[in-house]
Amino acid sequence: MEKTFAMISLGCAKNLVNSEQMLYLMSEAGYMLVPEAEGADLAIVNTCGFIDAAKTEAIDNILELAELKKQGKLGGLIVTGCLAERYKDSILSELPEIDAVLGVGNFKDIVAAANTVMEGRNLSLFGSNSAPVDEIPRVVSTGPAWAYLRIAEGCNNFCAFCAIPYIRGRYRSRSMENILEEARDLAAHGVKELIVIAQDITRYGTDLYGKRSLAALCRELAKIEGIEWIRLHYLYPDQFDDELIVEIASNDKIVKYLDIPIQHINDGILKAMNRRGTGGEIRSLFKTLRERIPGLVLRTSLISGLPGEGEAEFEELCEFLKEARIERVGVFPFSPEEGTPAASMPHVDEAEAQRRADLIMELQAPIMDDYCNSFLGKTIRVLYEYYDEESGYHVGRSYADSPDIDGLVLFSGDCAEGDMVDVLITDTDEGLLIGEQV
Repeated sequence: MEKTFAMISLGCAKNLVNSEQMLYLMSEAGYMLVPEAEGADLAIVNTCGFIDAAKTEAIDNILELAELKKQGKLGGLIVTGCLAERYKDSILSELPEIDAVLGVGNFKDIVAAANTVMEGRNLSLFGSNSAPVDEIPRVVSTGPAWAYLRIAEGCNNFCAFCAIPYIRGRYRSRSMENILEEARDLAAHGVKELIVIAQDITRYGTDLYGKRSLAALCRELAKIEGIEWIRLHYLYPDQFDDELIVEIASNDKIVKYLDIPIQHINDGILKAMNRRGTGGEIRSLFKTLRERIPGLVLRTSLISGLPGEGEAEFEELCEFLKEARIERVGVFPFSPEEGTPAASMPHVDEAEAQRRADLIMELQAPIMDDYCNSFLGKTIRVLYEYYDEESGYHVGRSYADSPDIDGLVLFSGDCAEGDMVDVLITDTDEGLLIGEQV
């Protein structure tokens, strides 16, 4: 009888890549993926442990599965990922319903964990979180024509508010040869958009090759037949150099959409949070990028209520947003993460941090509306993803839209999933573009 398992993947795109690798290893070992945990032999939860909301989501999922197990509707429960790594000394004692737990250095051991649990035994494995990145094939779960391409693991930035370096370990680049081999395989399977990800892609290669190598990597990725879009996620503002800017501007396959998390603009807060660079340097970088990369769409992440943010510092941030008119902004209220320097610094309460986050989104709404309206009457390239029965529209994304975080393009037409099509924009609706295929 075939052994079955369900998979729940939480958190970021980098975590999803690890889930896809575990899917591959489990399927190769003869386990069959099923859509629901109820009735399965095993359930695997790949957790996020970055902020309180993510930890709560992970624990809620674990407890729901534990209840199924208690009722005899689920066999074993395996927990992997960032929450497991962060609380490796206590997770099994706090959640005894878990049968096996793997740290972030042990995704490759998922089959061993599954077999052990199927035999009625428990397992706990925590290897080094700073070991070289495991080169494991994956079952791509996104699409139909796009996939994440992880180029590095870990982080050396040690921002004062962030626990990622403690959880995911030091920065480790994958070799360019391995990345390109994976990208060619993705293209051969119909992937047209590569979303290049890491905690910090601008530092790619500094550990392996002794220099920043993202521009060189992009040049090679662009040579791959079938790849039409290369999207860059998480570029740190202090790591831009002229070679990278020239490459982004001149490489037709790199979409003119840059995700550059700045967190804040006030010099004092940036320094206290161990962010390299000043507010003036961020302003200068954004100005340079807009001048040298026509049609550029900027995305950034902000944190409201950071230690040191009073009314004056918050007002400075708001004024910057009015001036910069950033097309895509995400904002999160400060979450004091245990074990980080910022957790012990004085800061506003949670309600005030949320109020400020809400104010930022109110400020951004007309800026984003104006940006959407700028597409009216224009024809844009769209990657078609699926047909929405309820609305009667095809649904896709433009170069200005990254999956799951930005807007969508709804259009009428005749095309197959994964096609790149031209769409004339005729209307907008709360961040959505509406049009017709031409």
